[in-house]
Amino acid sequence: MTDAEQEPLPLPLERGCPFDPPAAYDTLRAEQPVAPLRLTVGPGHGTGWLVTGLAEARAVLSDRRFSHRNELIGLPIKPPFPMEEYQPPPASPGAFIKMDQPDHSRYRRLITRRFTMRGVAQLTPMITRVTEEYLDEIARTPPSARPVDLVSAFAEPLPVRVMCQMLGVPDSVREPLSEHLALLGRMTYTVEELIEACTVIGEALQKLVAVKHSEPGDDLLSDLAQGDKVTDEELVNIAWALLGGGFDTTTNMLALGTFALLEHPEQRERLRAEPELVDNAVEELLRYLTISHLGASRAALEDVELGGVRIRAGDTVVVSLPAANRDPEQFEDPDRLDLARSTQGHLAFGHGEHQCVGQHLARSIMRVAYPALFARLPGLRLAVPASEVPLRTDMLHYGVHRLPVTWDGQA
Repeated sequence: MTDAEQEPLPLPLERGCPFDPPAAYDTLRAEQPVAPLRLTVGPGHGTGWLVTGLAEARAVLSDRRFSHRNELIGLPIKPPFPMEEYQPPPASPGAFIKMDQPDHSRYRRLITRRFTMRGVAQLTPMITRVTEEYLDEIARTPPSARPVDLVSAFAEPLPVRVMCQMLGVPDSVREPLSEHLALLGRMTYTVEELIEACTVIGEALQKLVAVKHSEPGDDLLSDLAQGDKVTDEELVNIAWALLGGGFDTTTNMLALGTFALLEHPEQRERLRAEPELVDNAVEELLRYLTISHLGASRAALEDVELGGVRIRAGDTVVVSLPAANRDPEQFEDPDRLDLARSTQGHLAFGHGEHQCVGQHLARSIMRVAYPALFARLPGLRLAVPASEVPLRTDMLHYGVHRLPVTWDGQA
């Protein structure tokens, strides 16, 4: 049977371990790193391709013959609410994440300065201060009031607050934005919930942009509002893209990474004993956990040969980043968490022109947060069996919904 004649598979989602990708990826990567994939709605006539090998993944993500345009890409999972037909719309002005060149790089250049390694380094004192504030508050919790949910008390508010300070989003706007962006991160919601969330987010950002024109500050949105390079509509959508991408991802890495370290005490102890290991530890946690569990999708603009398979123009290609990051051709014993291993080449932030613009900020937050967490809360441990930690299999990004913890010492 040729590839074109094979019955397309659904996107694997079933996990046997909270830290490992679905086991089905191992077989696919070894036997068929580019395999027919069942699409649920959108372009592609019901069939696309699933890429699980790291070499093939890098090839797709770095090749301009594969488009990131929203209107060209079919979905490998069911849409949030039932619909008979679904045609994804083109990206709105400013929503650069779902665009190709030259529009993508035109918008991206406007924000890159604040997200470079040098730009993010200037935020380290603020990140450290905010981290210490949240940990001090947690540490004051008396034993009688424990366990504490580390997601809501630390992993969620820390990156949200850092991102909001960087963009210039005030506290009064932060909470409603967080609530409604979180709803859009679910895999299911109603039409009414969608309308309400989009309305609240849109109105809040429009008001915020108006303020940035009249009362600019030292922040990214003020920078953009004072120039004439973008319209207000574009600025609202740039802000939406950055907040939507920044709120959810680092939160899940902080929570899931902590969960993994609690369940791998020898690695946690190594990080405590060798603080100079923190940079590599963050990269290994990114590789090992890879929270983008639904894949990075592209659409072929022309016929392309990939991994011995002919991808036709118009086909949707879904790159499984978790599977690629467990490729034994790149990483020895890839299913083992090893904070000291070489992590060069992992794809947790994607690859190519669309590699995550906020990657340096996410790294900086994790480099501060993980060591500070274990130093401030001695004897940190789960307060429930690991099997009872609720996993975010129902969300666009993988992680944990809650992480109940306790620790040694009095408040």
